[in-house]
Amino acid sequence: MNKLSTGFIHRCAKPVGIAQDYARYLTALLPSTLVGEPVHRVARRRCLVVLAGLCVIGMTPAYATKDVKQTISIDSLKLYAHSRIINYKEFQCFNTLITKESNWRVEAINPNGNHFGLGQMRNTKYRNLDGYRMIDWSIRYIGHRYSGSSCKAFAHWQKHGWH
Repeated sequence: MNKLSTGFIHRCAKPVGIAQDYARYLTALLPSTLVGEPVHRVARRRCLVVLAGLCVIGMTPAYATKDVKQTISIDSLKLYAHSRIINYKEFQCFNTLITKESNWRVEAINPNGNHFGLGQMRNTKYRNLDGYRMIDWSIRYIGHRYSGSSCKAFAHWQKHGWH
């Protein structure tokens, strides 16, 4: 069996700083545990074991039910929207509006079949976008139509009784 080189360590644990942090951590207790053996050899061996474990874990496929995937997708969409709408109150209004419109489902279509996606827009280009681009389009639309305020957009939505 061939020994793994330090080059392998650096390829497995990018950036290189991660490997250096592991080496510092793994060598911290060495003088008291292994007297007489070169520290770099022990650190290399321990680092290889840890990184091999991380590589195996990283290559193991994860299986999830559809609901879990949908939850993760919704959470990432909300996080993305919040990164675009910094003000928490405005984000909460946007979140409520999108939840009422589509329940954060990218594939949502209204009963008439003429409004699509997260923001339930009529534009057929909007229907073919991914969730992140739908958020960008919705924010841009709100900015144009409601002076950039998600709360004004939600108030308009409530005023018309679109529950």
